[in-house]
Amino acid sequence: MAELARKIDRLDLTTRFTEHEAIRLNNMFRGTSAEEMLRTVLTEQMVGDVAIVSSFGAESAALLHLVSSIDRNIPVLFLDTGRHFPETLLYRDALAERLGLTNLQILHPDAEVLAARDANRLRWSFDPDGCCEIRKVEPLARGLAGLDATITGRKAFQASTRNALPRFELDTSDAIGRLKINPLADWTRADLDAYFLKHELPVHPLVAQGYPSIGCAPCTSSVKPGEDPRAGRWRGWDKTECGIHTPIEDNDPNLPVF
Repeated sequence: MAELARKIDRLDLTTRFTEHEAIRLNNMFRGTSAEEMLRTVLTEQMVGDVAIVSSFGAESAALLHLVSSIDRNIPVLFLDTGRHFPETLLYRDALAERLGLTNLQILHPDAEVLAARDANRLRWSFDPDGCCEIRKVEPLARGLAGLDATITGRKAFQASTRNALPRFELDTSDAIGRLKINPLADWTRADLDAYFLKHELPVHPLVAQGYPSIGCAPCTSSVKPGEDPRAGRWRGWDKTECGIHTPIEDNDPNLPVF
């Protein structure tokens, strides 16, 4: 009897998603609610292996509650940069327990990289992009290995650089075609407030102190009435994103279609 041919293992170097598929998904879920869209996408496994990336910031509870009501075991990735407000870490633990999150994964910067590039912990003061790179971008890249899609809590109203935010877009941080899902892209401030009230969700303690957008402590300040909600992030620098997300241009081919 002839021996069976040995199966050859091959690396799959094809992209997971394309721009065309992101546009198709935007059109497919046009007019559907965030909850209906998420439930369909997750229960029918339309996007493969997926995780939530959450900062456990001012508005994070809404998305975490929405997703946990569908599946509490979806991985929730939190970047512990080592520079968070103590209030954020306490809020993270309390909210995870409240929502019954069973797969919270805490990502850390590489200790050797920190020692080599930010031993005095002051890189944020002269090179905020470099600080974000070693404390956020690089650790998240490792955490995303093997994932096909991520879910974020970004919303169009948060900043002028997000006003054309689609529900589905390609992650431009690498060339593998990972999908980025923004279920709350079209939510307003009023929508968020109503959702928090309806589900009696706890509010981040710094919100009451004038922090509508909360990141690392050294680079986050309070916001004055009438300012952009993200005006307190990297105040005084020509910087609006940490590098995990990029600004969405009005001529982006994946303009939102709700």
